[in-house]
Amino acid sequence: MENNTKKISLYLADNSEDKNLEKYFHENDRFNLVGVNVVGQEVIKEVLQSKPDVLVMEIMLSGMDGFMVLEELKSKLKNDMPKVIFISNLSHSGFVSKAIKEGASYFMVKPVLPENLAERIENLLEVKSESKEQKQLDEKISNIFISIGIPAHIKGYQFLREAVKLAVEEPEIIGSITKRLYPTIAEKFETSSSKVERGMRHAIEVAWNRGKIENINTLFGLKIYSSNEKPTNGELIALIADKMIMEG
Repeated sequence: MENNTKKISLYLADNSEDKNLEKYFHENDRFNLVGVNVVGQEVIKEVLQSKPDVLVMEIMLSGMDGFMVLEELKSKLKNDMPKVIFISNLSHSGFVSKAIKEGASYFMVKPVLPENLAERIENLLEVKSESKEQKQLDEKISNIFISIGIPAHIKGYQFLREAVKLAVEEPEIIGSITKRLYPTIAEKFETSSSKVERGMRHAIEVAWNRGKIENINTLFGLKIYSSNEKPTNGELIALIADKMIMEG
């Protein structure tokens, strides 16, 4: 299953010799590590250029401390400031209170486990992992597509699956299939509305050519289609979405 979640851009101003954090975030596909430096002035310059979502910073940097870096960035970035997390061996309560007072979101005492820092960042940005309910919905839709003969390797399969999920979340979108549904899917998959429409149509034609029409009639408990009657994109999406909603 593809993951279309946007990566979190992260700048790391950490002076640790073991490079564990740098290695972890460089290899973690949920994050985009946009810069690493321990020289205060360089951190300022590179953060101003990259504008990351999050700045993870040690208090003791080269040339200037993290508080000075934070002040400089706040004066220049204003509303574009990244979330700031301080990490340090300096765990005195005065440092912690100063960090929070100056606008940091968290203060973590070293040694910091990369996994714990990643979780803190995701919680800070309210990046939620896919829910159990969402996974179950994906599985149900996939099972229906398989049973009616829509192969998973064609683009139309992905487009139709996304369309059903949107229709479950917002049933009225079916009434705006060309104005809202197709453009929404096109934007997600970085393609055009016309290609989304054609991809869905092709997927339905493939299913009907495979002759599994009886499966869809059995699935929905009605003899609604024959080999000569193919549903429109909107009809099939609405039919499957309605079944998902009725099943909770």
